[in-house]
Amino acid sequence: MTPTKQVVPVSFQNLGIAPRLLAVLESNRYVTPTPIQHQAIPIAIVGKDVMGIAQTGTGKTLAFGVPMIQRLAHHKGQGLVILPTRELALQVEETLQKIGRSFGLKTAVLIGGASMQHQLRSLRQHPHIIIATPGRLVDHLEQKTVSLTQVSIVVLDEADRMFDIGFAPQIKRILALVPKERQTMLFSATMPHAIVKMAEQHMRMPLRIEVAPAGTVAANVAQEVFIVSKEMKMQLLDKLLTDNPGTVLVFSRTKHGAKRIAAQVRSMNHAGVEMHSDRSLAQRCAALDGFKSGKFRVLVATDIAARGIDVTGISLVVNFDLPDNPEDYVHRIGRTGRAGLLGRAVSFATPDQRGDIRMIERIIRKILPIVALPVLPPRRAAAPHTTSFEYADRPFRRGGYRGGGGQAKPRGSFRRQR
Repeated sequence: MTPTKQVVPVSFQNLGIAPRLLAVLESNRYVTPTPIQHQAIPIAIVGKDVMGIAQTGTGKTLAFGVPMIQRLAHHKGQGLVILPTRELALQVEETLQKIGRSFGLKTAVLIGGASMQHQLRSLRQHPHIIIATPGRLVDHLEQKTVSLTQVSIVVLDEADRMFDIGFAPQIKRILALVPKERQTMLFSATMPHAIVKMAEQHMRMPLRIEVAPAGTVAANVAQEVFIVSKEMKMQLLDKLLTDNPGTVLVFSRTKHGAKRIAAQVRSMNHAGVEMHSDRSLAQRCAALDGFKSGKFRVLVATDIAARGIDVTGISLVVNFDLPDNPEDYVHRIGRTGRAGLLGRAVSFATPDQRGDIRMIERIIRKILPIVALPVLPPRRAAAPHTTSFEYADRPFRRGGYRGGGGQAKPRGSFRRQR
């Protein structure tokens, strides 16, 4: 009889993680590492530079968070995480606190739209990890309210997105101010030449990890396209929301479109909320928290939500407008079909956008099925224009909520792990 090879289940064991940190992961129900976590954690724990290529939503926060917390607990220094959006910064801080709070981890979140005074208080407490968007970090550097001389670990998360929105000069400026003797981890969904060139200049023999080629879409997301006139898009959305009782994320190309669609969704008697750059930070956080908690069934957003949110259980993603950048299609539909669940992604394309569909198909290396339009409900009257925030818990000041950016403020010392 030929002996059968025993398959050892993949776990966080044997990745070099300290026992106490393993216990925290287990208590938070982190049982099976994702591919990027399984490959990056052992390398990063020993202090090597890492270039990780993985789509958004693949668990990159733990891939760099676990090694960073463990190394900072045993070595002197400070961690710095740079990322493109406020929402992603708050999400990363939440995850880091979830695994580091019991060790007394102190963090500071430096993002635009949040209280500077709150950020200054966090910085005075000598945080172990600074989580920042490039623009706000440069503001603090110019005002000399933060020093990067103690930084020993740098993480660039969603690097391609930061370059896309024009943060390359700020990133280069920041990297020039941190000590040369440091560990650098870079994570990106794609690896364009500009990022490779920056890595060559600022990283030391990084080990490259690629767990999914660019354009890879989750296998458990069903994709389809409706060819529909601009005038009938709202009726088609009405039909989809009526037929799909689960949580729905709707993408608009513009912030004005998101506002208009959200108002129409509410006029259809669906609990809907909008999220875009015209919202204050507090309003965006309230919208996202309400969507996560189930207070709002429908979130209408621009591409700031394509990489900046982590909500499990979104049953349907609707591309009300196709993205300007075809590569953003992958990030948008990656919001559904997460954590092993089935998902569905529906795109609305006007008859003159068939070329845009073909560009998306080339990126995902798959033909998107074009589905016949269903019988649509009658067109509803346009929602009345309103400037009130009737969907929020309370009114917001026009200048934004004066509170902080939602940062956790743990107490206690950052004790060494045993």
